[in-house]
Amino acid sequence: MAYLKQLSALLLPLLFISFFKPSHAGGISVYWGQNGNEGSLADACNTDNYQYVNIAFLSTFGGGQTPQLNLAGHCNPSINNCNVFSDQIKGCQSKGIKVLLSLGGASGSYSLSSADDATQVANYIWNNFLGGQSSSRPLGDATLDGVDFDIEAGNGQYWDDLARALKGFNSQLLLTAAPQCPIPDAHLDTAIKTGLFDIVWVQFYNNPPCQYSSGNTNDLISSWNQWTSSQAKQLFLGVPASTDAAGSGFIPADVLTSQVLPTIKGSSKYGGVMLWDRFNDGQSKYSDAIKGSV
Repeated sequence: MAYLKQLSALLLPLLFISFFKPSHAGGISVYWGQNGNEGSLADACNTDNYQYVNIAFLSTFGGGQTPQLNLAGHCNPSINNCNVFSDQIKGCQSKGIKVLLSLGGASGSYSLSSADDATQVANYIWNNFLGGQSSSRPLGDATLDGVDFDIEAGNGQYWDDLARALKGFNSQLLLTAAPQCPIPDAHLDTAIKTGLFDIVWVQFYNNPPCQYSSGNTNDLISSWNQWTSSQAKQLFLGVPASTDAAGSGFIPADVLTSQVLPTIKGSSKYGGVMLWDRFNDGQSKYSDAIKGSV
């Protein structure tokens, strides 16, 4: 009888494992920089809600243009006063938060005209934001953890070359991408297929065929499942932080935590949730509502 009790004690946990899908704990990523009313970078990090903060955006670069940072109302790069954020970046990093430079955005003047152009842009980013040296570092002497590709314009060429060039400086450099949910992404498909991107936070919004809509999670889940077959090492579910943050695709927090996350967390590639953006999250407190479930 004692032997049977021991056997049942061993088997019971195995039964639980067989009945329940494995679930992977994740983090929250947020974009900061496109609204002067969203508070400082330090304010964002001090919420302790985010594991990744994307500084948005380096919105002008490539094709011989002088690269230009655009942080909306936060600072004016033309008079070199964005270096005020250097200490804030270091403060975020001291809390274990990864801080990245986001390239592109929905509006901006950026493109790559050739593989050589991609190399030149990579050199600029490395020397001005990462581990290189420059007398004109827009964010001061802080060294960012990586580069995010939020490319929403152009023909999709040479972004793979830019990714290779950046990883060539440091193989440990964090590379992330924010494609739209339709597959293949019009701008980043070739780059993502390199397998160099550590995280891909897919924008499951402003794209009706593959987003949440009026209580229907099917299109969203189906698209997520397709993305798990991509070369992305880790996937984040990109969602608007409020109804005002995007034209469509907002998922109420209770729906996200009760219907969406329990399903997608079964994937070994699940990494967490990406929010657009810090301003809207500050208004809606969306990250507060979901952080216990991510």
